[in-house]
Amino acid sequence: MENKKVPTNTITRDIKDLAAPTGNIYETVVILSKRANQIALAEKKELTKKLEDFRGERDTMDEVFENKEQIEISKYYERLPKPDLVAISEFENGELEYKTVEDGQ
Repeated sequence: MENKKVPTNTITRDIKDLAAPTGNIYETVVILSKRANQIALAEKKELTKKLEDFRGERDTMDEVFENKEQIEISKYYERLPKPDLVAISEFENGELEYKTVEDGQ
C-alpha cells in the first residue's frame, strides 16, 4: 500500500467539515466505511501473499517463532496507519470517487 502522510493515531475532526462534500454526515460515514473495508481487504491480501512464502509443509511452532523475516513483515503491517484513517485522509484530500443513487450510478 502506498503510504502518504496519514496520521497513525486518531485526531479530532469537525463533523461539519466531513459532511460538507456530501451534505450528509451519514452518507460520508458510509463512503468512509466502504473505503476502509477496501483498504483493509487489500492489506490483508497483500500480507497473506507475503506470508505464504514462509509456509512449509512441516512448520513447527519453533520454526514460526524463529523466522525473523516473517516477524519483520508482520511488524511493518502493524505500523501502517489504520484503514479508516487512510480513508478519511483520502476523503479530505479529494482523492475518493463516489456516486450516490441520485447520480445515476
